[in-house]
Amino acid sequence: MGQEVVGSPMNILDPQGPIAAANMTILIDSIAIMLAIVVPTIVAIFASAWYFRQSNRRAFYWPDWEYSGRLELVVWSIPALTIILLGGVAWIGSHQLDPARPVPGTGQGVTIQVVSLDWKWLFIYPDQRIATVNTLTVPVGAPLHFRLTSASVLNVFFIPQLGSMIYTMNGMVTRLELRADEVGNYQGLSAHFSGDGFPDMMFDVKVVSEPEFASFAANTVKSDHVLNGDSYRKELLKQSVPKDKAIYRLDDPLLFTAIATQRIPPGPGPQEAANTGASNVR
Repeated sequence: MGQEVVGSPMNILDPQGPIAAANMTILIDSIAIMLAIVVPTIVAIFASAWYFRQSNRRAFYWPDWEYSGRLELVVWSIPALTIILLGGVAWIGSHQLDPARPVPGTGQGVTIQVVSLDWKWLFIYPDQRIATVNTLTVPVGAPLHFRLTSASVLNVFFIPQLGSMIYTMNGMVTRLELRADEVGNYQGLSAHFSGDGFPDMMFDVKVVSEPEFASFAANTVKSDHVLNGDSYRKELLKQSVPKDKAIYRLDDPLLFTAIATQRIPPGPGPQEAANTGASNVR
């Protein structure tokens, strides 16, 4: 078991899973490739300005100079090689980090159904028959199978230290495979503007041991709050920024399917509320 992480819970340069680590590698490699052309170019600018200064008697002047094949070769070949290298890094990385590609891990995998709402996150654990709002609890080392949709406008799910932001779309289901390698508390966020409550659309990510996760699920399933179609419409579908992080006993295992297939109509979205002049942020 790892130690609890101390420091910024949203530091992309401090990855806590294999996907985030691969993302960081691509970022650093891309910066290094770009610096390989940027730094020499900046140095050449200053060197040229210094060498061709007025006081330098050794500097030469070519009033009839028109074309240099060697110079053209340098000017075009270096940027071309840079683009090829960057393209190769992006191409290989995008295939290796396909969001739906399974990520191996230890222990039993956990399926988590994610619904982005205005302005909160609903996490449904169908196998454990529980659900939470703005708190994601997962076991360390286990494969995490996310299935994501939106109950309103387009949104983006992102846990910086675990990696790979992905869109949530109304009427569609996207997939994301992750793994957390260190016990600790992290932070997730919405990475796409979605209205007045967007700045508060954050969620806690708690990575715990397998026994702690089992205890969490066993305690949550005893909750007096029941989540089904009716309670979802009355409590969660309304536009609001919740003050507490509610937990539910999942009464309807097909709730996520009903949301994703729009059997439960989507929320109004920020634009409709703005047109009616309503103030729905609590």
